[in-house]
Amino acid sequence: MKVLFLSVTAGQGHNQTGNAVMECLQDNKIDSVMLDTFEYINPVLKESISQGYLITTKLTPKLFGRVYRLAEKLEKYDVKLSINKLTNSVLAKKLSNYIEGYGPDVIVCTHPFSAQILTQIKTKGIRAKSIGIITDYTIHPFWEETSLDYYIIANELLTRQAVKKGIPEERIKPTGIPIHKKFAKKMPAEEARAILNIENKDTVLVMSGSMGFGKVPKIIKQLDSLDMDFQILSVCGNNKHLYDKIEEMDLKKKIYNYGFVNNVDIMMDAANCMISKPGGLTVSESMAKGLPMAIVNPIPGQEDRNVEFLLNNGLAMKITKTFPIDEAVYQLLSNSEKVQSMINQMAKVARSKSAMELCKFIMKLDR
Repeated sequence: MKVLFLSVTAGQGHNQTGNAVMECLQDNKIDSVMLDTFEYINPVLKESISQGYLITTKLTPKLFGRVYRLAEKLEKYDVKLSINKLTNSVLAKKLSNYIEGYGPDVIVCTHPFSAQILTQIKTKGIRAKSIGIITDYTIHPFWEETSLDYYIIANELLTRQAVKKGIPEERIKPTGIPIHKKFAKKMPAEEARAILNIENKDTVLVMSGSMGFGKVPKIIKQLDSLDMDFQILSVCGNNKHLYDKIEEMDLKKKIYNYGFVNNVDIMMDAANCMISKPGGLTVSESMAKGLPMAIVNPIPGQEDRNVEFLLNNGLAMKITKTFPIDEAVYQLLSNSEKVQSMINQMAKVARSKSAMELCKFIMKLDR
């Protein structure tokens, strides 16, 4: 059996979720590869998409949000806004040739753009089963312009929305956004802190995504002003400028500052709560760990929708101008009943073995 993953580098979440499933498949001796769709078709196109996403979401997030909401409005009037209109048949033909050469039994798309291109070339007789992984707690409008055999959604609570978006219910599989299997395990906080070589005391984890989004120094300064005894773990991702800026801060509280790390699972175990953007993968990992969240700086668009899902289901708190970070963390560190309620809700919604469940489903398709 062969499985081909088609991803798009717009942030790291789409690649990470594909890698989580690939690792499970490879553990089961299943041949699988991942292809960055645009990089293969045209490296310049890939770089334009990746950098365009970074610039738009980081420097002009309101513009990104307006584009997202425009897509939502256009769908109501059946006006198509599709990557297909940006990708001519010659480029699609190149990807089609690769698929024919590799000969996959299953093709998994981790981004709606790759799913749209696959939809376009499936009409040319590709027989592989197709799966789309929707990596947010909402259904992005671009998924409506795809026609795949199956769709993986974050939770069955999103089934109604998916059906309204035109996805047949029999094609919907609510196995969860695939996350690495290490997030399915949880160790005692004191053990995780010992591994990280930090003090065994209350700990607040500040995450800013793989690209270091958000006004993190301001967040840390507000945490530092809180008259409670705790330490801070700060993860800056690939943002070296942010890392250096935090290193230069004069703080009263102990802070452990990191760049890009591969042990977020251990950091989550060490923490009492987390302050983070509401990316679909980060949210899924946090819920699998039962780690209470305070949401900050959502990128307008699908992350706004992620926040709605979290708040409407009692899974997180949201930082606002009138409910600042220090008040949120104060509650998360002192209100044990509220925290336990959030943890209980997470246990109901989390899909900690999502990668394994999708792996099993894929293997069944070969029978």
